[in-house]
Amino acid sequence: MEIARLGLTPIVIFNMIVWLFFTLSYFYQFVYIIRVIFKGDVILPKAKKKHTYAFVIAAHNEEPVIGNLVRSILTQKYDGEIDCYVVADACTDATAAEAEKAGAITWERNDLVRKGKSWVLDFAFDRILNETGDKYDAFFVMDADNIIAPDYVDIMNDAFDAGYLVCTSYRNSKNFDSSWISSAYALWFLREAKFLNNARMMLGTSCAISGSGWMVSSAIIRGMHGWNFHTLTEDIQFSTFCNTHGIQIGYAPAEFFDEQPLTFAASWTQRMRWTKGFYQVFFSYNKNFLHGIFKDHSFASYDMLMTVAPGMILTLLSAFVNATYLIIGTLSHGFVATEGELSMCVGSLIMTFASMYVVFFLLAILTTVSERKHIHAKKKWRIVTNCFTFPIFMMSYIPITVAALFKKVEWVPTKHDIAVNFDEVMGEGAK
Repeated sequence: MEIARLGLTPIVIFNMIVWLFFTLSYFYQFVYIIRVIFKGDVILPKAKKKHTYAFVIAAHNEEPVIGNLVRSILTQKYDGEIDCYVVADACTDATAAEAEKAGAITWERNDLVRKGKSWVLDFAFDRILNETGDKYDAFFVMDADNIIAPDYVDIMNDAFDAGYLVCTSYRNSKNFDSSWISSAYALWFLREAKFLNNARMMLGTSCAISGSGWMVSSAIIRGMHGWNFHTLTEDIQFSTFCNTHGIQIGYAPAEFFDEQPLTFAASWTQRMRWTKGFYQVFFSYNKNFLHGIFKDHSFASYDMLMTVAPGMILTLLSAFVNATYLIIGTLSHGFVATEGELSMCVGSLIMTFASMYVVFFLLAILTTVSERKHIHAKKKWRIVTNCFTFPIFMMSYIPITVAALFKKVEWVPTKHDIAVNFDEVMGEGAK
């Protein structure tokens, strides 16, 4: 029987392939969700030793927020030794003074050529190791706008003592209800912690660090002779390095809070940088991922590939092909495409975006219900409306993904000015 008689025309086959590819590629994340629903949170064995840690913070004009972070670090409910290092990077405000006043060991750096967090980390790690030798067992990397829960180090110490040389943690937000943008960010990071890294940890595969709130063994820093990750997303690049070198990244339910952008414009700039950085990692390490998948049979390599792969490009390609076929088919008056095919193209275009909205809407509801005790917001209505606006936020990645392919993107500092402490966040959230 001819393929055409089965209704399998080229456009039908194309849509089936795209649907099948997406389904098979990301089905494992559905398995993650099921695992978490039935098993809950990872439970770590209690540490037998209190290790010594140093917090490293890169700060550029962070005067309003740096003090609260330093104080949340130095007042930890932890019996071991903790030091806090702040590098005031090319600051024009009182960041250094505020950090020192709060109790941090503070250094000033004014390299206007090698700007950005990755270069500050390289500077800080090198100087700390040179000046303190083997004093610290591991380093924590935080952003200046962060705040950590009082038991943060104690929980992370359990993971380190269990043998995880790199470990990420539970990322929450201190300004969930400031805007629909900040709410969307917050929900995404809650979902990432609960239904990705938490699931990965329970299933014995490797996690991924994201931004701040992660720990790395000093032995790894020494072995790398510093910090050599200078793409626009040094966190994802480091996660990929760990993946390709057999270093399993762990996860611990230690909670920290960071500040999310408030406006779509600020969000666009930040996510443009992230997307460009993902491209850098994808094109630099795709051979390593494939080697890990097909030679080492590493599921962690596959998971990491799916994390950095530009899936939105395929979504846009599908929409473009269907729209083009629809236009040409309509203009041909039945010569190129039948009425059935044209109807299918319209349906495909509608379903492409409708299905994206529904998937993200369901993820929003699932995460909101699951993590409701971790959402601190004075404006309770924002929690509900966020379920409806979150899919729009996520779908805005489509134009960002395209623009990042062609646009030159550079690191731009994000302004932080929500100065709250842990008790204030837990009380009612930040405006």
